[in-house]
Amino acid sequence: MVKSFRVSDLQTLLASMGRSKSGLKQDLVGRALRLVQTEYSPELLKNVRQLYESRFPKTSGWLAARRPEGLPVTYSSSLSSSPTATSQGADYLNGISKPIAPPVAEVKLVPLPFYQTLETLLPPTELIAQNNDKLQDSQCIFELTQNQADQIRNASELRAGIKSIQVVLRICYTDSIGVQEDQYPPNIAVKVNQSYCHVPGYYPSNKPGVEPRRPCRPVNITPWLHLSTVSNRVTVTWGNFGKRYSVAVYLVRVFTSADLFSQLKLCSVESAERCRERIQDKLRFDPESEIATTGLRVSLICPLVKMRLGVPCRVLTCAHLQCFDAVFFLQMNEKKPTWTCPVCDKPAPFELLTIDGLLSEILKETNEDIEEIEYLTDGSWRPIRDEKERDRERERSSTPEYPVVDICVPEANGHSPAHSSTSLTGKSTNGSVGTGAAAPGGGAVVDLTLDSSSEEEEGGGAGGDSEDTEDSADSPAPKRGRYNYDKDLVTAY
Repeated sequence: MVKSFRVSDLQTLLASMGRSKSGLKQDLVGRALRLVQTEYSPELLKNVRQLYESRFPKTSGWLAARRPEGLPVTYSSSLSSSPTATSQGADYLNGISKPIAPPVAEVKLVPLPFYQTLETLLPPTELIAQNNDKLQDSQCIFELTQNQADQIRNASELRAGIKSIQVVLRICYTDSIGVQEDQYPPNIAVKVNQSYCHVPGYYPSNKPGVEPRRPCRPVNITPWLHLSTVSNRVTVTWGNFGKRYSVAVYLVRVFTSADLFSQLKLCSVESAERCRERIQDKLRFDPESEIATTGLRVSLICPLVKMRLGVPCRVLTCAHLQCFDAVFFLQMNEKKPTWTCPVCDKPAPFELLTIDGLLSEILKETNEDIEEIEYLTDGSWRPIRDEKERDRERERSSTPEYPVVDICVPEANGHSPAHSSTSLTGKSTNGSVGTGAAAPGGGAVVDLTLDSSSEEEEGGGAGGDSEDTEDSADSPAPKRGRYNYDKDLVTAY
């Protein structure tokens, strides 16, 4: 028995007896043989027998498609001595779907939200390698009852050619610990009644250096079945690379994302009062904490599609209050099932999803331009304006009511109004003499280009004023900088 074990079986046996499981296969075999020779204990014999029976079961629901020639089919003495067992074995070889004793009946497959199991046509059964080839073919023969065939035939269509009642094939690892998720073996191909059926391909990866991932989901074999009492033959081609796989066949009802959304609205809506209590618990003052939280900001934009939330949804086990859109989340998992929270990347199974009643009310009360809110310690909330709108309001509140004179707007002659009307003449528009023009509201425009000598000439009399005016008329226009305003002019308020 020990010599027929694979590497994984040898490692399991050595680990169960407290021995090292590292090394090549020949080392593991020698170590296991020495263990059997030295420690002849009931526990060791039990482990060896269990591993051998899982490796070579006496009866299996999956027959080898490539049985070596000349290999006789033997039956155990218990089957030959029992007439009931003999008739069961004969029925199974004639094509009855139920095996005598499923070799891995303890394997449990995880329930899927989009599939409701109606009947089990073939329980989880291990794929058995019949030789040392890397590619193995295993097959089973089963038939549908008239009632099952009528259910499939009369079922409504989800879309063209896709029925709501289906026969699906599920594959997982052979492991009795915990609940197993769907997992395809390498080089998988499924043939139903001599026709190959579609198996989901690989998702292309957008990240460099990351290998494409294959979505492992149930394989729909309904279109290739005989919807009658005629036997159906399913052949699975799989790669034998040391891992053990089990296969099961189920009659299921398939749901759409709209169906799951209706269930979610009907069964899992958290009331606004419960949401407020949750917020107050998060914002309650903790004397042991050095930081006091007075508010929690929540975005009204869905992190999945970057649009305003329609139906706010979150996971009950997540610590954050940020929600995502339930409709888009269910649609994305219908196409590519990941069931992961888009906010914190933690598992988000369908049974733990809930609709936030408080945020649903807030979305109805707020305008489309509000993209963020803040929850306060008493459970209330307030809208958060974006930065641009806050800056606009700040400018409106700080801007004076009187008009402001802009000295940077050039006139047709190339001078600013302040420079041409007051600075060069030294007179204001109302006839008073000064160095600047009084702006409305008390502001004054000061010309810093005038030096002390020009100020003294201005004070000399009217003749000086006329000479300055003539000189200024004959003088060329002042040079302009790259920003199109006169140099050294500032506005004082």
